[in-house]
Amino acid sequence: MEVFLARAQGFCAGVASAVEIVELALKKYGTPLYVYHDIVHNTYVVNDFRKRGVIFIEDLNEAPEGSRIILSAHGVPPEIIQKARAHKLKFLDATCPLVTKVHNEAVKFSKEDCETVLIGHKGHQELIGTSGYVKPELLHIVENEQDVDRLDLDPTKPVAYLTQTTLSVDETKGIIKKLKEKFPHLMAPPRSDICYATQNRQDSVKELAQFCDVIIICGSPHSSNSNRLRETGANAGVPSYIIDRAEELNLSWLKGKQKIGISSGASVPRFIVDELVEQIQAHYPVKKVHTFENPEKNIVFRLPELQILA
Repeated sequence: MEVFLARAQGFCAGVASAVEIVELALKKYGTPLYVYHDIVHNTYVVNDFRKRGVIFIEDLNEAPEGSRIILSAHGVPPEIIQKARAHKLKFLDATCPLVTKVHNEAVKFSKEDCETVLIGHKGHQELIGTSGYVKPELLHIVENEQDVDRLDLDPTKPVAYLTQTTLSVDETKGIIKKLKEKFPHLMAPPRSDICYATQNRQDSVKELAQFCDVIIICGSPHSSNSNRLRETGANAGVPSYIIDRAEELNLSWLKGKQKIGISSGASVPRFIVDELVEQIQAHYPVKKVHTFENPEKNIVFRLPELQILA
């Protein structure tokens, strides 16, 4: 048996930045420290912070007036920022810069009075946040090509689209193609909204699918980008599974397989991948573990100042 690790592993720059912000705030200010929503969508990361005293909340009213609070990497709608100020919270916004880019595009389209089609998963925190930057009367959310068929927009207004950053590249291609067929003058963001980390990980899984017998994705069940990776492998015709931790590995998935591909979501700590490799090695004679150069190794986002929490 041989194990092949996807090129992109470990935290993406946006996740690394958000996690580091919480680490620095804990070190500098201690607890109580609040975080609005899960800082990133990974069970281990959130539980580890929770054990160390970080309090995760879904309602700002749960944080006493004047508390220190960090807003999650997925971004929040403007009303959350306004509410934090009104509640006199000392807050720091850890929104990924690539999500902020989409927020800025949403504001621009609304200023231009564009009907804005937001492609994403209803209920996902990133989509909720981005929706808040679009004028309500101009906002239209689609999850699939069937939703595009149901769109009935004002023909006198220009139409634009934006996407959630963690979607499947292949899936959005079909939706965007259908939008362009329905709205020939459709306006697009200057660059794709799907982030580099999502794109890199999906490309890496496609690469593994060319020669692997099975693909295991390390990622939490509520992580959008991790679930898209499992779907990418499955759509390429390779049995693909997702696990949160190494102990969830079902050894029957590996029975009769010779080449095992392993990838991970953008919010998964690297050690979870290493634990999975060790779990496989403990049960099967692994001839070699293949690794490749990570295309993201030099990408780092600048951390914001923590004084705002003082």
